[in-house]
Amino acid sequence: GKGTVIESASLFSANDSANLPDPIYGDQLQTRALPAVPAEADALVHYEIIHGAFADGEPYILRRPHYTITNLAYGPLATNILISPRVAPVVIGLGLLEAVPEETLRTLADPEDRDGDGISGRLNIVWDVVSKRPAIGRFGWKAEQPTVLQQVAGAFNGDMGLTTSLFPQENHTPAQAIRQPSGGSPEVSDEILHAVAFYSRTLAVPARRNWDDATVRRGQRIFHVLKCASCHVPELKTGDWPDLPELSHQTIRPYTDLLLHDLGEGLSDHRPVFTASGREWRTPPLWGIGLVEKVNGHTNFLQDGRARNLTEAILWHGGEAERSKGQFRALPKADRDALIAFLNSL
Repeated sequence: GKGTVIESASLFSANDSANLPDPIYGDQLQTRALPAVPAEADALVHYEIIHGAFADGEPYILRRPHYTITNLAYGPLATNILISPRVAPVVIGLGLLEAVPEETLRTLADPEDRDGDGISGRLNIVWDVVSKRPAIGRFGWKAEQPTVLQQVAGAFNGDMGLTTSLFPQENHTPAQAIRQPSGGSPEVSDEILHAVAFYSRTLAVPARRNWDDATVRRGQRIFHVLKCASCHVPELKTGDWPDLPELSHQTIRPYTDLLLHDLGEGLSDHRPVFTASGREWRTPPLWGIGLVEKVNGHTNFLQDGRARNLTEAILWHGGEAERSKGQFRALPKADRDALIAFLNSL
Protein backbone atom coordinates (compact mmCIF):
# COMPACT_ATOMS: atom_id res chain seq x y z
CA GLY A 1 0.00 0.00 0.00
CA LYS A 2 0.87 3.68 0.00
CA GLY A 3 1.67 3.65 3.70
CA THR A 4 0.31 5.22 6.85
CA VAL A 5 0.43 8.97 7.45
CA ILE A 6 2.74 9.84 10.34
CA GLU A 7 0.96 12.19 12.72
CA SER A 8 2.98 12.25 15.90
CA ALA A 9 6.62 11.66 14.96
CA SER A 10 9.09 14.45 14.32
CA LEU A 11 10.89 13.89 11.04
CA PHE A 12 14.48 15.09 11.10
CA SER A 13 15.97 15.53 7.66
CA ALA A 14 19.60 16.27 6.91
CA ASN A 15 21.87 16.15 3.90
CA ASP A 16 24.31 13.28 4.29
CA SER A 17 27.22 15.14 2.70
CA ALA A 18 27.86 17.08 5.90
CA ASN A 19 24.76 16.45 8.02
CA LEU A 20 23.48 19.87 6.99
CA PRO A 21 19.83 20.91 7.21
CA ASP A 22 17.85 20.86 3.99
CA PRO A 23 18.24 24.37 2.45
CA ILE A 24 14.47 24.69 1.95
CA TYR A 25 12.89 22.57 4.69
CA GLY A 26 15.46 22.91 7.47
CA ASP A 27 16.36 20.14 9.89
CA GLN A 28 12.84 19.16 10.98
CA LEU A 29 10.00 18.49 8.60
CA GLN A 30 6.76 20.18 9.64
CA THR A 31 3.71 18.16 8.57
CA ARG A 32 1.28 20.62 10.16
CA ALA A 33 0.97 24.40 10.01
CA LEU A 34 -1.11 27.38 11.03
CA PRO A 35 -4.24 28.19 9.01
CA ALA A 36 -3.38 29.78 5.63
CA VAL A 37 0.20 28.43 5.82
CA PRO A 38 0.92 25.29 3.81
CA ALA A 39 2.37 22.39 5.78
CA GLU A 40 5.83 21.51 4.48
CA ALA A 41 4.92 17.97 3.42
CA ASP A 42 3.17 14.75 4.31
CA ALA A 43 5.15 11.81 5.66
CA LEU A 44 4.14 8.20 5.11
CA VAL A 45 5.50 5.04 6.68
CA HIS A 46 5.10 1.50 5.40
CA TYR A 47 6.47 -1.55 7.14
CA GLU A 48 8.54 -4.42 5.83
CA ILE A 49 7.62 -7.56 7.77
CA ILE A 50 10.49 -9.62 9.19
CA HIS A 51 9.72 -13.13 10.41
CA GLY A 52 11.73 -14.77 13.17
CA ALA A 53 11.43 -17.33 15.92
CA PHE A 54 12.62 -17.88 19.46
CA ALA A 55 14.82 -20.89 20.16
CA ASP A 56 11.78 -22.83 21.42
CA GLY A 57 10.05 -22.32 18.06
CA GLU A 58 7.56 -19.61 19.02
CA PRO A 59 7.41 -17.23 16.04
CA TYR A 60 7.60 -13.45 16.16
CA ILE A 61 7.20 -10.66 13.61
CA LEU A 62 9.21 -7.43 13.51
CA ARG A 63 8.40 -4.34 11.43
CA ARG A 64 11.14 -2.45 9.58
CA PRO A 65 9.87 1.03 8.67
CA HIS A 66 10.37 2.72 5.29
CA TYR A 67 9.48 6.36 4.81
CA THR A 68 8.12 8.41 1.92
CA ILE A 69 7.80 12.20 1.84
CA THR A 70 4.99 13.49 -0.40
CA ASN A 71 3.10 16.73 -1.15
CA LEU A 72 6.22 18.88 -0.75
CA ALA A 73 4.94 22.45 -0.56
CA TYR A 74 8.15 24.33 -1.38
CA GLY A 75 9.85 22.23 -4.04
CA PRO A 76 12.00 19.09 -3.93
CA LEU A 77 14.12 17.94 -1.01
CA ALA A 78 17.89 18.07 -1.38
CA THR A 79 19.55 15.00 -2.84
CA ASN A 80 21.04 12.50 -0.39
CA ILE A 81 18.54 13.51 2.25
CA LEU A 82 18.49 11.47 5.47
CA ILE A 83 15.16 10.87 7.19
CA SER A 84 15.19 10.08 10.90
CA PRO A 85 11.74 9.95 12.53
CA ARG A 86 11.56 10.36 16.30
CA VAL A 87 8.71 9.79 18.69
CA ALA A 88 8.56 11.94 21.79
CA PRO A 89 10.74 10.57 24.61
CA VAL A 90 9.35 10.03 28.10
CA VAL A 91 9.53 13.25 30.14
CA ILE A 92 9.34 12.06 33.76
CA GLY A 93 12.20 12.51 36.22
CA LEU A 94 14.21 14.80 33.94
CA GLY A 95 15.42 17.01 36.78
CA LEU A 96 16.77 14.00 38.64
CA LEU A 97 18.67 12.88 35.53
CA GLU A 98 20.01 16.41 35.09
CA ALA A 99 21.25 16.35 38.71
CA VAL A 100 23.41 13.24 38.18
CA PRO A 101 27.00 14.57 38.38
CA GLU A 102 29.12 14.67 35.24
CA GLU A 103 31.80 12.66 37.07
CA THR A 104 29.31 9.79 37.40
CA LEU A 105 28.72 9.74 33.65
CA ARG A 106 32.45 9.95 32.93
CA THR A 107 33.01 7.00 35.28
CA LEU A 108 30.29 4.93 33.60
CA ALA A 109 31.67 5.69 30.14
CA ASP A 110 33.98 3.03 28.71
CA PRO A 111 34.56 4.09 25.10
CA GLU A 112 37.51 1.73 24.57
CA ASP A 113 35.76 -1.19 26.35
CA ARG A 114 38.69 -1.52 28.73
CA ASP A 115 36.84 -4.07 30.87
CA GLY A 116 36.23 -6.26 27.80
CA ASP A 117 32.52 -6.84 28.40
CA GLY A 118 31.52 -5.71 24.89
CA ILE A 119 29.74 -2.65 26.30
CA SER A 120 31.38 0.69 25.54
CA GLY A 121 29.19 3.62 26.51
CA ARG A 122 30.27 7.04 25.26
CA LEU A 123 29.44 10.61 26.14
CA ASN A 124 27.90 12.82 23.47
CA ILE A 125 29.63 16.21 23.49
CA VAL A 126 27.12 18.83 22.34
CA TRP A 127 26.74 22.61 22.22
CA ASP A 128 25.25 24.49 25.17
CA VAL A 129 23.62 27.63 23.77
CA VAL A 130 23.51 29.34 27.19
CA SER A 131 27.14 28.85 28.24
CA LYS A 132 28.21 28.94 24.57
CA ARG A 133 30.63 26.08 25.04
CA PRO A 134 30.72 22.30 24.56
CA ALA A 135 28.90 20.27 27.19
CA ILE A 136 27.91 16.69 27.96
CA GLY A 137 24.60 15.77 26.37
CA ARG A 138 22.09 13.70 28.32
CA PHE A 139 18.58 14.35 26.90
CA GLY A 140 16.99 13.28 23.63
CA TRP A 141 17.32 10.04 21.66
CA LYS A 142 20.98 10.71 20.90
CA ALA A 143 21.75 12.70 24.08
CA GLU A 144 21.84 15.82 21.91
CA GLN A 145 20.62 18.26 24.58
CA PRO A 146 22.74 19.20 27.60
CA THR A 147 20.05 20.66 29.86
CA VAL A 148 16.31 20.48 30.44
CA LEU A 149 16.08 24.22 29.70
CA GLN A 150 17.66 23.77 26.26
CA GLN A 151 15.54 20.68 25.59
CA VAL A 152 12.39 22.73 26.31
CA ALA A 153 13.53 25.72 24.25
CA GLY A 154 14.49 23.40 21.40
CA ALA A 155 11.04 21.80 21.49
CA PHE A 156 9.32 25.20 21.48
CA ASN A 157 11.33 26.14 18.38
CA GLY A 158 11.54 22.85 16.48
CA ASP A 159 8.14 21.34 17.29
CA MET A 160 6.00 24.48 17.65
CA GLY A 161 7.85 27.21 15.75
CA LEU A 162 8.04 29.47 18.82
CA THR A 163 11.06 31.66 19.53
CA THR A 164 12.73 31.99 22.93
CA SER A 165 15.77 33.83 24.26
CA LEU A 166 17.76 30.61 23.65
CA PHE A 167 16.54 30.17 20.06
CA PRO A 168 15.44 33.64 18.85
CA GLN A 169 15.33 32.84 15.12
CA GLU A 170 12.02 31.94 13.46
CA ASN A 171 11.95 28.30 12.47
CA HIS A 172 11.68 28.59 8.70
CA THR A 173 14.24 29.07 5.96
CA PRO A 174 14.54 32.08 3.62
CA ALA A 175 13.24 29.85 0.82
CA GLN A 176 9.85 29.72 2.54
CA ALA A 177 7.93 32.94 1.98
CA ILE A 178 5.90 32.85 5.19
CA ARG A 179 4.36 36.14 6.31
CA GLN A 180 2.49 35.49 9.52
CA PRO A 181 2.17 38.05 12.29
CA SER A 182 4.85 37.48 14.91
CA GLY A 183 3.92 36.64 18.46
CA GLY A 184 6.59 38.99 19.76
CA SER A 185 10.33 38.72 20.10
CA PRO A 186 10.74 36.29 21.68
CA GLU A 187 7.31 34.70 21.40
CA VAL A 188 7.84 32.71 24.61
CA SER A 189 8.90 34.92 27.51
CA ASP A 190 11.69 33.83 29.82
CA GLU A 191 9.07 33.59 32.58
CA ILE A 192 7.05 31.02 30.62
CA LEU A 193 10.16 29.22 29.34
CA HIS A 194 11.54 28.77 32.85
CA ALA A 195 8.12 27.76 34.21
CA VAL A 196 7.86 24.98 31.62
CA ALA A 197 11.45 23.91 32.34
CA PHE A 198 10.66 23.87 36.09
CA TYR A 199 7.60 21.70 35.44
CA SER A 200 9.65 19.38 33.22
CA ARG A 201 12.36 19.06 35.88
CA THR A 202 9.95 18.27 38.68
CA LEU A 203 7.50 15.89 36.99
CA ALA A 204 7.63 12.92 39.34
CA VAL A 205 8.45 9.32 38.56
CA PRO A 206 5.66 6.83 39.34
CA ALA A 207 6.06 4.26 42.06
CA ARG A 208 6.78 0.68 41.02
CA ARG A 209 4.02 -1.86 41.05
CA ASN A 210 4.17 -5.58 41.98
CA TRP A 211 7.84 -5.29 42.80
CA ASP A 212 7.70 -8.13 45.32
CA ASP A 213 5.80 -10.52 43.00
CA ALA A 214 7.77 -13.77 42.55
CA THR A 215 7.61 -13.62 38.72
CA VAL A 216 8.74 -10.00 38.71
CA ARG A 217 11.69 -10.79 40.98
CA ARG A 218 12.63 -13.69 38.71
CA GLY A 219 12.49 -11.32 35.74
CA GLN A 220 14.74 -8.90 37.59
CA ARG A 221 17.36 -11.63 38.06
CA ILE A 222 17.16 -12.48 34.35
CA PHE A 223 17.57 -8.78 33.50
CA HIS A 224 20.91 -8.86 35.31
CA VAL A 225 22.01 -12.27 34.00
CA LEU A 226 21.43 -11.07 30.42
CA LYS A 227 23.55 -7.97 31.22
CA CYS A 228 20.71 -5.60 30.34
CA ALA A 229 21.83 -3.66 33.42
CA SER A 230 25.21 -2.91 31.80
CA CYS A 231 23.52 -0.09 29.86
CA HIS A 232 20.18 0.22 31.65
CA VAL A 233 22.02 0.92 34.92
CA PRO A 234 19.47 0.42 37.72
CA GLU A 235 20.75 2.90 40.29
CA LEU A 236 22.33 6.35 40.16
CA LYS A 237 22.83 9.10 42.73
CA THR A 238 22.15 12.78 42.20
CA GLY A 239 24.62 15.43 43.29
CA ASP A 240 24.20 18.86 44.82
CA TRP A 241 21.55 20.88 42.95
CA PRO A 242 21.20 24.24 44.72
CA ASP A 243 18.40 25.61 42.50
CA LEU A 244 16.17 22.65 43.33
CA PRO A 245 17.38 21.11 46.60
CA GLU A 246 14.54 18.59 46.36
CA LEU A 247 16.55 16.88 43.60
CA SER A 248 19.82 16.83 45.53
CA HIS A 249 21.53 13.74 46.98
CA GLN A 250 18.86 11.24 46.02
CA THR A 251 19.28 7.60 45.11
CA ILE A 252 17.30 7.12 41.90
CA ARG A 253 16.51 4.01 39.85
CA PRO A 254 16.13 5.20 36.26
CA TYR A 255 17.65 2.17 34.48
CA THR A 256 19.92 4.25 32.24
CA ASP A 257 23.54 5.32 32.06
CA LEU A 258 22.63 8.36 29.87
CA LEU A 259 25.41 7.23 27.50
CA LEU A 260 25.56 6.47 23.79
CA HIS A 261 25.74 2.83 22.70
CA ASP A 262 26.11 1.23 19.29
CA LEU A 263 22.88 -0.73 18.79
CA GLY A 264 23.77 -2.08 15.35
CA GLU A 265 22.82 -1.44 11.76
CA GLY A 266 19.19 -2.52 12.21
CA LEU A 267 18.39 0.58 14.27
CA SER A 268 20.83 2.97 12.56
CA ASP A 269 19.43 6.15 11.03
CA HIS A 270 22.83 6.90 9.39
CA ARG A 271 22.59 10.43 10.75
CA PRO A 272 25.32 11.71 13.09
CA VAL A 273 24.32 14.15 15.85
CA PHE A 274 27.30 15.95 17.36
CA THR A 275 29.65 13.10 18.33
CA ALA A 276 26.95 10.38 18.10
CA SER A 277 27.03 8.16 15.01
CA GLY A 278 23.95 6.92 13.19
CA ARG A 279 24.24 3.57 14.99
CA GLU A 280 24.52 5.11 18.46
CA TRP A 281 21.58 5.89 20.74
CA ARG A 282 21.34 7.09 24.30
CA THR A 283 20.12 4.43 26.73
CA PRO A 284 16.51 5.42 27.38
CA PRO A 285 15.45 5.35 31.04
CA LEU A 286 13.08 2.47 31.82
CA TRP A 287 11.38 3.94 34.88
CA GLY A 288 7.64 4.24 34.22
CA ILE A 289 7.81 2.07 31.08
CA GLY A 290 5.14 -0.27 32.39
CA LEU A 291 2.65 2.62 32.46
CA VAL A 292 3.15 3.75 28.85
CA GLU A 293 0.08 1.84 27.68
CA LYS A 294 -2.10 3.29 30.44
CA VAL A 295 -0.87 6.87 29.92
CA ASN A 296 -0.40 6.97 26.14
CA GLY A 297 -2.85 4.30 24.99
CA HIS A 298 -0.21 2.34 23.05
CA THR A 299 2.86 0.16 23.55
CA ASN A 300 5.02 1.50 20.69
CA PHE A 301 8.70 1.68 21.62
CA LEU A 302 12.13 2.63 20.22
CA GLN A 303 13.08 5.95 18.65
CA ASP A 304 10.65 5.64 15.73
CA GLY A 305 7.94 3.57 17.40
CA ARG A 306 8.57 0.50 15.23
CA ALA A 307 8.35 -1.95 18.17
CA ARG A 308 4.74 -2.74 19.07
CA ASN A 309 5.62 -4.08 22.51
CA LEU A 310 8.57 -4.62 24.84
CA THR A 311 9.45 -8.00 23.34
CA GLU A 312 9.86 -6.48 19.87
CA ALA A 313 11.90 -3.64 21.35
CA ILE A 314 14.35 -6.14 22.86
CA LEU A 315 14.53 -8.10 19.58
CA TRP A 316 15.61 -4.97 17.67
CA HIS A 317 18.68 -4.55 19.89
CA GLY A 318 21.95 -5.24 18.08
CA GLY A 319 25.55 -4.09 18.21
CA GLU A 320 26.68 -4.00 21.82
CA ALA A 321 23.39 -5.65 22.83
CA GLU A 322 23.60 -8.50 20.26
CA ARG A 323 24.75 -11.05 22.83
CA SER A 324 22.03 -10.10 25.31
CA LYS A 325 19.39 -10.28 22.58
CA GLY A 326 20.61 -13.74 21.55
CA GLN A 327 20.35 -14.93 25.13
CA PHE A 328 16.82 -13.50 25.34
CA ARG A 329 15.80 -15.41 22.18
CA ALA A 330 17.16 -18.59 23.77
CA LEU A 331 15.22 -18.23 27.04
CA PRO A 332 12.30 -20.52 27.81
CA LYS A 333 8.96 -18.76 27.37
CA ALA A 334 8.36 -18.58 31.13
CA ASP A 335 11.63 -16.69 31.57
CA ARG A 336 10.86 -14.34 28.66
CA ASP A 337 7.48 -13.60 30.22
CA ALA A 338 9.11 -13.00 33.62
CA LEU A 339 11.53 -10.47 32.11
CA ILE A 340 8.62 -8.59 30.48
CA ALA A 341 6.72 -8.72 33.78
CA PHE A 342 9.73 -7.13 35.48
CA LEU A 343 9.89 -4.34 32.88
CA ASN A 344 6.16 -3.71 33.30
CA SER A 345 6.69 -3.33 37.06
CA LEU A 346 9.03 -0.37 36.54
